[in-house]
Amino acid sequence: MAGIILALLVGLVVGWWVTNDTGSTKKVSSQLILTALHDRGFLVTQTYMFNEPVTIEDDDQSFWESLLWGQVVKAHGVIEVNMGIDLANIGNDDIEVTSDKVIVTVDGAELFNSRLVGAISVENKQGILKRVFDNDDGYNQALAELTKQAEEAANDEDLIKRANERAVEEVSRLLGYVVTDREVEIVVNN
Repeated sequence: MAGIILALLVGLVVGWWVTNDTGSTKKVSSQLILTALHDRGFLVTQTYMFNEPVTIEDDDQSFWESLLWGQVVKAHGVIEVNMGIDLANIGNDDIEVTSDKVIVTVDGAELFNSRLVGAISVENKQGILKRVFDNDDGYNQALAELTKQAEEAANDEDLIKRANERAVEEVSRLLGYVVTDREVEIVVNN
């Protein structure tokens, strides 16, 4: 009986020793942080939806030119604009590792992409000859103008500020999985 208890105690001690190996602590380095962040690519931190109507017309035409060749396109649709930061742009110079803190400098938020969500409603009024010889439904012009307006609206200072704040939160969260023993500070370089 004493042998079984002794074997059990030896097994517990060996098991504890194997599972609590203190010699294999993970060393935090700038290369470890770079690897963790670069693997994420472009980090979308904020998505905005814009639904503003557009009117496209050529004001430089005379009455007769407008009557014959003119075109007025009115359209509206929902455009999604994604803003964020490119984690692949972070370099060794952007990471500072001290004994109690990790400071990572990231570029400010920028436009990642924009896309149409749903359909575009297009109303197209064309001049007489334009309708006969160059019947263009105006869809491509409307899409281009809607996208342009949405991207310009997303570059608003308050919207970029919000995207930067979310970038700080998300990068801090990502680094929290890698850096567990130090404070993490994210600096946005505008």
